[in-house]
Amino acid sequence: MNDGSGGFRQALIAWAVGGTGAGTGEAAVRARELSDGVRTVVLVEGTSDRAALAALAARHGRDLDAEGVVVVPMGGATNIGRFLDVCGPPGLGLPLAGLCDLGEERHFRRHLERVGLGTGLTRDGLEALGFELCVADLEDELIRALGADGVVEVIDAQGESRPFHTFQGQPAQRGRPVDHQLRRFMGTHAGRKTLYAHAMVDRLSLDRVPRPLDRLLARV
Repeated sequence: MNDGSGGFRQALIAWAVGGTGAGTGEAAVRARELSDGVRTVVLVEGTSDRAALAALAARHGRDLDAEGVVVVPMGGATNIGRFLDVCGPPGLGLPLAGLCDLGEERHFRRHLERVGLGTGLTRDGLEALGFELCVADLEDELIRALGADGVVEVIDAQGESRPFHTFQGQPAQRGRPVDHQLRRFMGTHAGRKTLYAHAMVDRLSLDRVPRPLDRLLARV
């Protein structure tokens, strides 16, 4: 489904976030037309999560789009309800999996229960459904897995050592732990989180992959 996965992803996002406009109806029709080749929809919070999962899959010789595994960035955990309405039991009824931050667990749990995918869900219950949880966020998981020195090497390989050192010298960052500085630095420019999610996964030893990411890929 490599050719159609991008169109399906775009149509699904437009359907989920489009409200009641005419374009939403058109997106719904298109998503339904393209859904036949979809094996699993993986709901993640943002594009950096998608980049990390795709990079890990590639390291295992897998192409998720070609397999019909469509990773959909929702633009934030609070949008989970809309996406479950369109691709879960109330909508397309597709098999689902996902990744979220521990602090956003309540949104996932509440809406999964609302659409009939469980009752009284615990953290173990979420994982049994295929929804894996990161302690803080995926960047935090990857930084801890690589270690601060390893991430600094990734930054150097991206040619951003000077911007990072400049960032470290800002008054708000002086004296903060390096891992905190690294997380904040990755969020300072649009696209930087996605860039580093991919680059950190490429750098990781496969026996050091964070548990949520490793389990999610194994699930799908």
